[in-house]
Amino acid sequence: MASSSYGRKSFILSTISIARSYGFDGLDLDWEYPRNAAEMSDFGELLKEWRCAVEGEAYSSELPVLILTATVYYSSNYNGVVYPVKFISKLLDWVNLKAYDFYGPGCTEVTGPPAALYLQSDGPSGDSGVKDWIDAGLPAEKAVLGFPYYGWAWTLADPKNHGYYVDTTGPAISDDGEISYSQLKTWIVDNKATTVHDDIVIGDYCYAGTTWIGYDSEESIVTKVIYAKQKGLLGYFSWQVGGDDKSELSSAGSSPYHILI
Repeated sequence: MASSSYGRKSFILSTISIARSYGFDGLDLDWEYPRNAAEMSDFGELLKEWRCAVEGEAYSSELPVLILTATVYYSSNYNGVVYPVKFISKLLDWVNLKAYDFYGPGCTEVTGPPAALYLQSDGPSGDSGVKDWIDAGLPAEKAVLGFPYYGWAWTLADPKNHGYYVDTTGPAISDDGEISYSQLKTWIVDNKATTVHDDIVIGDYCYAGTTWIGYDSEESIVTKVIYAKQKGLLGYFSWQVGGDDKSELSSAGSSPYHILI
């Protein structure tokens, strides 16, 4: 779609039509992920034409300009390919940094913090991603930090070895290992699982028998919201709110604001 002017135009017009039909405030592009320099260039072209189109439509309809955002890789550098940060900074209202899914049974054979804010050694983390984007030219006030409202479950190769970076034999609990936060809280109680909060990486895990689950707790979410505020980021987003059906994580996320504002 993004590689041709016709494809871009068709896509853009249809998105504007859908947004207006349902009374949406805006549109978010979740392209996971442009894989090479050509696709990154196409990404920039799409944003330029999209911005022009939404502003033109707002002028002719006398309606507010639709908000334009994108959900992007946690870092501005995707496997050696750099995002068109100049266009992103100029043309989008903000970007959602996907600072999670760093570890999971679908991509790693060992346990690990799925959404670490910090890491002591080289590796993916929310903080390193934020720094990459800002160093590349994205204003901090256009960055939104992403949190997962779910965990990833592995089957431990050895139930006595239950820390980070230990061998596993594949996913646990579900076909791919994904478990919502609400389901996770029930699982912990039902299985009398041991829970661990890591205040170095800012993340949590629990285990019982051969099942090990990495996730974010209320405590981790609070720390991440404080981090976002201190770094001058626009805010935070979650994927997805349905995984927190009792609003425990969302309530925790809103609690630091009365202290920091």
